[in-house]
Order: sequence, then structure tokens, then C-alpha cells
Amino acid sequence: MDTSGLIAVHADTWQVATRHQFLEGMRTGDLPNAALDRWLVQDYHYVDRLLRFQALLLAAAPRTDQLVLAGGLAALAEELGWFEQLAAVRELDLAAPLHPACRNYTDYLLTLGYRCLTATGADADLAYTPAITAVWAVERAYLDAWLSARPGAGAFSDLVSHWTTDEFREYVAGLALAADRALAESSLGACREAEQAFLAIAAYEREFWQMAFAASG
Repeated sequence: MDTSGLIAVHADTWQVATRHQFLEGMRTGDLPNAALDRWLVQDYHYVDRLLRFQALLLAAAPRTDQLVLAGGLAALAEELGWFEQLAAVRELDLAAPLHPACRNYTDYLLTLGYRCLTATGADADLAYTPAITAVWAVERAYLDAWLSARPGAGAFSDLVSHWTTDEFREYVAGLALAADRALAESSLGACREAEQAFLAIAAYEREFWQMAFAASG
């Protein structure tokens, strides 16, 4: 199975992960600012920890995948700076603690990353394939979700545009190629673990959108 096949086989699950009242509120302009601000703070934490996960993955990546992962790391570092500028404008507290939905999601990713870094021999295949599939799923979910919110209403339109650029689409396509290579070259066991990682990302994505409407864990 390749990345397209994962989405096709689990179409209903993917729909739930990438469509949400949060995104619909961005599209229509009905999203409360408090929900957006809560989500932005947690997404800042998420991006910070995603960068750390991808750094671990890059350290274990084959030569074919180094460029796309390194480019992703640079983009994530720039994204943190963008969040910090946005936080100053919206008066967000980026020092607020991680919400459990954010912590659980990113802890899962970091576990995949550390597993890649420490795996050797045959275990390296079992570690890398789920991890690169997870990175692709993370970014593909983000892209699909924000595409559903286009063009965004009023002041939300700039945010929606920020997360649906052609450059981001190309990055997601590059990750799909990397994940497809890994899936094609991996054992059945590694592919099954990759499918489980895909499903885990879908579940965590749904929880992350919902988190915006909860003031606390």
C-alpha cells in the first residue's frame, strides 16, 4: 500500500480528521476568537515539538530523504518565528502550558523519532517506515484541513492562505514520495506499523481541532 492507498482505504477516518467545526468556522467567519487563539498557542507548541521529531528522523533518514526532511526543518523554524510575530499582534501567551491533546500527540511523534534514532539492523526498517509515513500524514492532514477552510472569511483569510501555499503543497508531495519509497521497500510488518501510525495521526488530528473549544484538559 502507498500513501494514496492509505487515504483511499481509510477515507471515512481521514474525512473526520480533516473536517471540523473549527475549520468550518474559519471558512464562514463564525469561529470565536478565543478558540482560534487557544489553537494558535497550542499549534506553536506543536510546531516546536514537530521540529524536534523531524530532526530525530533526519538523523536516521536514508540519503534519498535528507533533502525533503532538511527543507521541512528549515520551514518549521521559520514557522515558529511567524507564530511569535503573530502572537505579539494578537497578544497571545506562548508560555501557556501544553494542552493534553497537544502533549499526547507530540509525545507520540517524539517516541517514533527516538525509536528511529536508536534502532539498528532489521529494526531500523520497522522504525523508519512508520515514522516517515507519520510525517507525511501530519502534513497532508494539515494541508487537506486548511484547503477545506478556503478561502477563509474576513480576517481569517490570511491565515488560511498561509497554510495552503503552493510551496507547502510541493513539500507534502515530496514527503509522499519519501513515504512511498519506504513503504515499497519495507517488510509487511513495517507496512502494517505504518498503517497504524497513519490511523494514530488521524485520531490525534481530530483531538487537536477539538481542543480549541476546551479551555482546559
